[in-house]
Amino acid sequence: MELLLIVLIFIALIGLSNVLYRFLPVIPVPLIQMALGAIVAIVPPGIHLELEPEVFFVLFIAPLLFNDGKRTPREELWNLRAPILLMALGLVFATVLVAGYAIHWMIPSLSLPASFALAAILSPTDAVAVGAMAKRIRLPKRVLRLLEGEALMNDASGLVAFKFALAAAMTGSFSLPKAAGSFVLISVGGLLVGAILAFLIIRLSVVLRRLGMEDVTTHMLLQLLTPFFIYIISEELGLSGILAVVAGGVIHAIEKDRTASPHFKLQVVSASTWSVVIFVLNGLVFVILGAVIPGLFHTVFQSAAFDNLKVIGYVVAITALLIVIRFAWLLLISRGSTLRAAVVTSLSGVRGAVTLVGALSIPFLLENGEPFPQRDLILFLAGGVILLSLIIASVVLPFLLKASEGPEEAEKAAFEGMVGAGVERLKRAMKGKDSAQISSMVAEFMERIHRLQRVDERRENGFMRRLEAELRIVGLRAEREELDRLEQAGKLSPELADQLGDIIDRTEVLLVERLDEKFISSWTEVRRLVSSLFAVTGNGADASSCPDRLSALEAKSFMADAALKAVQASRNDQNRTAADVVIAHYQLLKARVSSTEEGCREQRHANQLEAVKEKGLRDGSGSSNEQGLTEERELDLQINAVQGQRDYVESLYEKGEINRKIAAKLRRFVNELETVILEEG
Repeated sequence: MELLLIVLIFIALIGLSNVLYRFLPVIPVPLIQMALGAIVAIVPPGIHLELEPEVFFVLFIAPLLFNDGKRTPREELWNLRAPILLMALGLVFATVLVAGYAIHWMIPSLSLPASFALAAILSPTDAVAVGAMAKRIRLPKRVLRLLEGEALMNDASGLVAFKFALAAAMTGSFSLPKAAGSFVLISVGGLLVGAILAFLIIRLSVVLRRLGMEDVTTHMLLQLLTPFFIYIISEELGLSGILAVVAGGVIHAIEKDRTASPHFKLQVVSASTWSVVIFVLNGLVFVILGAVIPGLFHTVFQSAAFDNLKVIGYVVAITALLIVIRFAWLLLISRGSTLRAAVVTSLSGVRGAVTLVGALSIPFLLENGEPFPQRDLILFLAGGVILLSLIIASVVLPFLLKASEGPEEAEKAAFEGMVGAGVERLKRAMKGKDSAQISSMVAEFMERIHRLQRVDERRENGFMRRLEAELRIVGLRAEREELDRLEQAGKLSPELADQLGDIIDRTEVLLVERLDEKFISSWTEVRRLVSSLFAVTGNGADASSCPDRLSALEAKSFMADAALKAVQASRNDQNRTAADVVIAHYQLLKARVSSTEEGCREQRHANQLEAVKEKGLRDGSGSSNEQGLTEERELDLQINAVQGQRDYVESLYEKGEINRKIAAKLRRFVNELETVILEEG
């Protein structure tokens, strides 16, 4: 029961960390999560967590690296195979050799084998920490891919080096040929076994489908269990479970690319499920690290055997040494790489869970029964380097990277990307349609964006936008009053009045939230309201659907008139310019309503003529129905494209590629675009 309570508390802290990040975007989420974990460990009664290294690797590292293997671009990694291998292998062993001797020289009480063991466990960068950092810091694409590939590969080399250094510290003997041979066997064997096991599991899934077992839940469960099976079996064979799950993830990604079309539903469920799982596991890794580190620090700080300032100095010196070694290695192996790129890559080599969990696996006793020398100090140094490397990367890198791109360029690039994301979503949804239809739909969507852009450019500041929103709300309330009057007079059916009222409510919510600059995420509600409106006004199977449509349009015309009068009555010297914009909006809306009414009358007339010619066919059923479905589909597609833009903006903000101010401005534009589409539709 106690363990369950701890898990629930940690999951709650993950949610809290994301809330805090919204208000403190300058602090990366991993550091917030570590701070929250440290707080619950320090504040009485305090959570005491015994971290089992093997259990931690199985439960957290295996699925996280499996997912990294699935999502990491294979072609880009292959193109960088030479620098990745030089970083994942050469840099690890160079770090062990140089840092090992340097640590022993700096801390003579730490034996040379123990110093090598500490250097080995500090040598690998952490894939989880690198991924978390990359979400906030906009790293150059080549640097990011190099870091991802290095982090996926260097865990095995670092852990193998740590294993042999630890064995030397335990027994006092070391064999370089044996260590080299063991490394090749463990690494290559892990990759092969991981690929084979993943292939067999995929074949099992295919066999189950051929037997008629198409249940998505069963196949999703099999996929979730895959990294645990691969890791455990590989470790039992004495091979690298870490490289095995990475290889398994790559094989699953290849299978996904090959069979995405036949198993689309599984791909959708898989993406959603893994998104939640990875979010929780990533958060738990850093919360647990935060909860464990205070205990390591407390042991050293409270011991009379250690000088607090001196051990903190050791942490700073070792961290600086690791950065310098990394920088020198990059200059040595790079060809044509800039000095700035080398600095960014050096500072990006953050340490994380693998380092701490590996250090925690150091036994308490040597083989002769004596205590392992300076175990507490090694754990303290490992925890300190993890924390300091994360802080340096989070604080220094943003300044280095932002120097090359001003806020105006970032906003422009983000806006263009947002527009492109909406168009891409629109084209993807219309796949298989006539090219002329696609071009027409995209042109209409872009025309609304450009029109809104022109209006946006004419606004002097946020104050003008606020005045417009306030006047639009005045107009909407007048629309609602007119709608109630029409319903009470019996000129509208209650169903149609409710549907039009729902649209007004939704639009007013968008405008109110625009005033507060909040993020709108209720696409489902919009879709439900719009669909319910068209269910009555556009689904008619005969000519009677057109009178229903006319009733809705006529009501909208009356409502627009009432809104115009209300806005004109609210017009004064302070809001004159904003009122002119809103009045122009309603005038344009009335013009569109009139045009649609005329088009509907012409369509009905054409349908009647066609019915006379056909003599026996239903009056205009095909044309009217096609027209209604086309209008419904167009509005649905454009609202879906807007949601694609909203998702893109949120993705940029979560990755740290845009700041809060730019994100708020883009979200506001998307909300206004949605309002325009909803009203004009």
